[in-house]
Amino acid sequence: MKRTLLTAVLALAPMAGFAAEGERIQIKGEIIDTWCYYSGVMGGPDAVVGSAHHTCALWCSAGGIPVGLLGEDGQVYMVLKIEGDDSSASGDTQLKLASHVIEADGILYKRDGLNYLVVEEVVSDLGITNLNHEDYGPVPGFAIPKPKK
Repeated sequence: MKRTLLTAVLALAPMAGFAAEGERIQIKGEIIDTWCYYSGVMGGPDAVVGSAHHTCALWCSAGGIPVGLLGEDGQVYMVLKIEGDDSSASGDTQLKLASHVIEADGILYKRDGLNYLVVEEVVSDLGITNLNHEDYGPVPGFAIPKPKK
């Protein structure tokens, strides 16, 4: 029994060295749909945020695409979880906050050039403040497939 326990402890010991230290931060930014933001499938960065992309952001999150926070610093933070929800997509909180600008308190983890954020508290929800549907429509026109001739 002792040998089995010792083996298990030794097997896990190297993994403990890989645990990243988090840094508490306060951040403000928009909750975004990471798939459309990174892939460009629905247009450029200006078209996949705000009210123009709200409906798609809901569908992507409901379908399991993790949400991110586009900070005022222009960096994207992959949201690992938001207060009240243990997942990074499709939870009630993620759906409620899609395209909203929030102020959050949380823990930032950085690894391999990526930013990961655990939102411990949504300090304020400013709603959808980027009303770009007037520029792009509720779904960008270039994202609607053309009928085949």
